[in-house]
Amino acid sequence: MNGVSKRAIQGLLKKYTVRPSKKLGQNFLIDKKIVKKIVSAANLGSKDTVLEIGPGIGTLTHDLAKKAKKVIAIEKDSKMCEIFKKNLGDLKNVKIIKEDILKISPKSYILYPKSYKVVANLPFYLTAPVIRKFLESKNQPEKMILVVQKEVGQRICAKPPKMSILAVSVQFYAETKIISFVPKVSFWPQPKVDGAIIKIDTRNKEQETRVNKDLFFRIVKAGFVHPRKQLINNLSKALKKNKQEIKDWLLKNQINPNLRAETLTLENWISLTKTYKIK
Repeated sequence: MNGVSKRAIQGLLKKYTVRPSKKLGQNFLIDKKIVKKIVSAANLGSKDTVLEIGPGIGTLTHDLAKKAKKVIAIEKDSKMCEIFKKNLGDLKNVKIIKEDILKISPKSYILYPKSYKVVANLPFYLTAPVIRKFLESKNQPEKMILVVQKEVGQRICAKPPKMSILAVSVQFYAETKIISFVPKVSFWPQPKVDGAIIKIDTRNKEQETRVNKDLFFRIVKAGFVHPRKQLINNLSKALKKNKQEIKDWLLKNQINPNLRAETLTLENWISLTKTYKIK
């Protein structure tokens, strides 16, 4: 795959009489600087294996293959798979698999080595399910470098007082960071919104062993059930506890009962989980 320009990609698709699919959310990167930022953020070494989701025609794959030991590309679109094979078939360290990433069963995880990194220019509608799939996996990636919708990226990487249930859920498993914003003109076809490159790093996260995960998410969901309402009201109603019990519990954890869920830190939620008494 030579060139990341709009003209080069349009020419290649025209050659194979293929058009980008709106249904599959196909928006190709046409900015070489953005491609370089994605690859750089992955911090790839000669021993790394990369799982690329939705490689399309291989715009990103080519640069990943230069740095990594192996690239396993999962592509749902059969037409894109054919173009990919014809244009990147000479790369010995690249393997293309026609599959829907969301339908690969846990038994198929033999596709992934014990240690791997996920890199993807994701169709925006796939962001949440893909992140959930990998973070909840027993074989989590070392890190994920994803191109997502700008607003979603900001929500995932948010800090108090702008936390959301999405931010807490992702940050329970990993450290998050926005690497760069991606203007919509960097894609073809051009989407309606800008994108963002985010890093989700699963290393050095021990929450899963520190608290009851099911209880943690039950409490978090209760706190965010009505984001604009006070914690004491949300928790009391959702957990079916009287307000005095909830107030005492919050104060015990040095949390103002009148605050909103968006102001709490991840550690606040962990502390609440550890001190929650189930009756």
